[in-house]
Amino acid sequence: MPHETLLKFNYPDTLLHEYHHWAVLLRPKQVTVGSLVLVCTADVTSMAEVSAEAFAELSTVTADLEGVLKNAFAYDKINYLLLMMVDKHVHFHIIPRYADPRTACGIEFTDTAWPKPPDVTQGVDIPEPQFADLFQLLRSQWPR
Repeated sequence: MPHETLLKFNYPDTLLHEYHHWAVLLRPKQVTVGSLVLVCTADVTSMAEVSAEAFAELSTVTADLEGVLKNAFAYDKINYLLLMMVDKHVHFHIIPRYADPRTACGIEFTDTAWPKPPDVTQGVDIPEPQFADLFQLLRSQWPR
């Protein structure tokens, strides 16, 4: 049974790829284009509770997601934010950062906070058809 943090980010509908210990989800509100949520699938609420096996798998997970985002949008930087202020299970907000606007699925995205830290409370609500297109674009590029 998926825990509530996974469900909060619309798992399994937003699931781009599931690993043994992690799920990569397309973030419903896009802070910048390609914003993701990386969620530990175990019922853990602190980094100290994450298993050694899950930590080891992060190397593969981050290589995959960075490669997909780099190929899709040529980000300039990438931020991994482990906040857990509202949603208690271990999860990262993955925010690709852009010095210049990017266009995807017919929508122009501007990183309004560049080069400062991103504001994850802000985001673009993408209409469902474009969100589905963005989801398919990223999912189709995910390494199998």
